Amino acid sequence: MGEITNVMEYQAIAKQKLPKMAYDYYVSGAEDEWTLKQNREAFSRILFRPRILIDVSKIDMTTSVLGFKISMRIMIAPTAFQKMAHPDGEYATARAASAAGTIMTLSSWATSSVEEVASTGPRIRFLQLYVHKDRKVVEQLVRTAERAGFKAIALTVDTPRLGRREADIKNRFVLPPHLTLKNFEGLDIGKMDKTNDSGLASYVAGQIDRSLSWKDVKWLQSITSLPILVKGVITAENARLAVHAGASGIIVSNHGARQLDYVPATISALEEVVTAAQGRIPVYLDGGIRRGTDVFKALALGASGIFIGRPVVFALAAEGEAGVRNVLRMLREEFELTMALSGCTTLADIKRSHILTEGNRLRPVPRL
Repeated sequence: MGEITNVMEYQAIAKQKLPKMAYDYYVSGAEDEWTLKQNREAFSRILFRPRILIDVSKIDMTTSVLGFKISMRIMIAPTAFQKMAHPDGEYATARAASAAGTIMTLSSWATSSVEEVASTGPRIRFLQLYVHKDRKVVEQLVRTAERAGFKAIALTVDTPRLGRREADIKNRFVLPPHLTLKNFEGLDIGKMDKTNDSGLASYVAGQIDRSLSWKDVKWLQSITSLPILVKGVITAENARLAVHAGASGIIVSNHGARQLDYVPATISALEEVVTAAQGRIPVYLDGGIRRGTDVFKALALGASGIFIGRPVVFALAAEGEAGVRNVLRMLREEFELTMALSGCTTLADIKRSHILTEGNRLRPVPRL
């Protein structure tokens, strides 16, 4: 393996190292994968308007998320089944996030339990949550997360049914027999059965509550005092409903383009959601981030922070914990360089006027 100089180079290494079924699970999107392509390509349509002759000898990237201080606005999104990528799985990701001073979000469908991840040391972690038909399962997981010191719940709201992921159907995707959904191991729902379709799609059909609605956000608030981030919002209408429901934040996400195809790229939907939220709650972005320039563009469009998913899994497959550390380091360094070359020394300096989107290229240039 030669020197890795950017986050994207890990994907090719992961493809070589992983079994086809595992790699295809991580890399694929829904149906035609139009949104999957757009999640990346939409960033390339946003251009910079840098400021010059500004003293950038000192740059401060520290910030806080929901009141918790972290080193940068780059955080780790929930990705399932990380031990499919590397034997250390979520342990390695948790340690890498801790070393970088940032937040890891643990998937409900992790191959390491909430308690196991907490055992890596006291750090700021969020739990991603799917709502099961059996609400006692949900309550138990939330209580466990509270006891383990997790700081927030990221409630996934875009998965009443699993999107049509054709690679998983072709591969008859199923979790390898030595792995389980650790958070549900003791409840007889930790295993995934082989089917003549995607085993995950069958699991979701059997376990996940299709009747989930906005009233369930209130229900979740009634069983926990942890702040709730609504993950899967890509429209102004839903942003306003999330504010009204008392959410503590919004994650603009299209589930890594794995649910409904032909929805906008998340970076394309971001400004609409930010505008609708009216500053009442923070808005975060998930999807398509591969460069520090992408991070800057998201913040310029109003995001309070970003989450990365696939880059973590590919780096994990390639180099374990060291790979995840390296991804976070590279993104941090690229983001810091982008700030410097744009004339920004603090996060507050990053403004909408630092970028040009397709929608505003024909508008008059703002005066300084």
